[in-house]
Amino acid sequence: MADEGATGELANLHLDEATGEKVSKSELKKRKKQRELEEKKAKKATEAPAKAPNPLVAAQKKKHEEEADLSPNVRHREIRQRQLDGLNPYPHKFDVVTDLREFLKQHANIKTGESRPEVEVRLGGRIFVKRSSGSKLVFYDLKDEGVSVQVLCQLQQSGEDAAAFEKMHEHIRRGDIVGIVGYPGRTAPRTRDEGELSVFATKLLLLAPCLHQIPSAHYGYKDPEQRYRNRFLDWSMNDKSRQVALQRDLMIRYIRRYFWDLDFHEPETPILSAIAGGATAKPFETYHNDLKRYLFMRVAPELYLKKMIGGGFNRVFEIGKQFRNEGIDPTHNPEFTTCEFYWAYQDYNDIMNITEDLVSGIAKSVTGGYVTKYHTLDGQEYTINWEKPWKRVDIIPTLEGKCGEKFPPGEQFHTEETNAFLKRILEKCKVECTPPLTNSRMFDALIGEFLESDCIQPTFLMNHPQVMSPLAKAHRSRPGLCERFEAFVCTKEIANAYTELNDPFDQRLRFEEQASQKAQGDDEAQLIDENFCTMLEYGMPPTGGWGMGIDRLVMFMTDNNTIKEVILFPFMKEETNQGKEKRPVAEELGVEPQPTEEVTR
Repeated sequence: MADEGATGELANLHLDEATGEKVSKSELKKRKKQRELEEKKAKKATEAPAKAPNPLVAAQKKKHEEEADLSPNVRHREIRQRQLDGLNPYPHKFDVVTDLREFLKQHANIKTGESRPEVEVRLGGRIFVKRSSGSKLVFYDLKDEGVSVQVLCQLQQSGEDAAAFEKMHEHIRRGDIVGIVGYPGRTAPRTRDEGELSVFATKLLLLAPCLHQIPSAHYGYKDPEQRYRNRFLDWSMNDKSRQVALQRDLMIRYIRRYFWDLDFHEPETPILSAIAGGATAKPFETYHNDLKRYLFMRVAPELYLKKMIGGGFNRVFEIGKQFRNEGIDPTHNPEFTTCEFYWAYQDYNDIMNITEDLVSGIAKSVTGGYVTKYHTLDGQEYTINWEKPWKRVDIIPTLEGKCGEKFPPGEQFHTEETNAFLKRILEKCKVECTPPLTNSRMFDALIGEFLESDCIQPTFLMNHPQVMSPLAKAHRSRPGLCERFEAFVCTKEIANAYTELNDPFDQRLRFEEQASQKAQGDDEAQLIDENFCTMLEYGMPPTGGWGMGIDRLVMFMTDNNTIKEVILFPFMKEETNQGKEKRPVAEELGVEPQPTEEVTR
């Protein structure tokens, strides 16, 4: 019975000649009808005349393609043509009386569809987006001071005829700097309930055309190499870079106000000097033609500021540039900014208290709290609590615990016996130290390996070996050590301070030891500064001194793991010119340059 049923079902199936399948009668009719419809549709498409392209769409497409291929010389020619037409693309002045940041706050309560024609707005800024809705309505996104606003330009509000309105906006492009005159209002869109706060422009003036195609908002401007070289574009395109620059400025302002409130003087000390003193570092060297002598760019302002202490200025500080001819890495730049201060009749304990108070105050003022996040280059996240008090670590006892051996007495730290001991410790603990293997460099290597690596939270490493600190005063109760501390955060030093050495005989001995290390090949060791020794012979009061790297502090407080992100114009390797040699602009534009000559007096 089953076989007879199957045979009956097969007899009711029909062959689909297109596919070779056997299907039911209804399925076959359905397939044939679908094929007939597709054939009619294809025939109609082939017989229909080709649709003419929309001329407006084609013109806009061509304009976008030209914009993408924009070059300075193309815009130069356009600008010259506009000058011939009587339009000056580089006016001398435009009165900006409205701060865009305040505009957004003051008019945020305007309701959808409302406007305030009685309020005149005069803004300046750079155009980042341009949108056209026909020939009589143009929208711009204008950005200035880190905020943006929509600008709405309508023919009926411009006071111009259609030809003049179209001609004005035809040449405005993304990146141009313009001046806007208008009034505040909020649009009334059809597609959503709330409109956008805008400037309804009555006048638009080109102030400075952009001769390059700026990066699109979609792809952004992200390449670090290009961002560091073209900071002006980086700050325009990336709000984070702009914010870091502003936070850096706020931190420097806070430091200045802090010391001004303590009645400190802020002198300016020399950049060029006959002796590179004040810090253990390799200096940049230059040559003075008139004096016929070599000079050094300063590695620290320390000796000059202490001369002011000796001259009766009891409280001095300076924020300025230092220059060290050393390596470049994520935390070092040849040119960097420091703050140093010196306070008579204070010691390193007082300076530690000042450091905690100052830095925690900076964190509170700039970030709004004491806790910040920091991400390292290898992806580790640190949570930093800047609030005082900070941890304090005594160096020699802690090193003895880490190395498992008792160190020689402090008064022997400068001897050959200690040199041999330190070499053995380095080998035992497998710690590397770059030559020459002087006592101070080996101590520094051990401190870096065992102590600095533990300093994640703000920490003071204190009471260094005296051989490491030629300008610090000997410890009052522990021979061979000095009254010095370094402040560390996230394993990096941010500040260095000590009770200043004011004994002229002891100071000369320290300088001579440094000169001996320089003779052994240590390029970073200091030379004897006779004028500074003479000042000490006249007498300098007991003094506490301190120096802090501004750039590193900005790095940690703004969560940037490379110093180039926080220096406004970081030093970069020379850029190789891979393109063709540029022709003179006068030759390119076919103009005759006017001769100019500056008369010097």
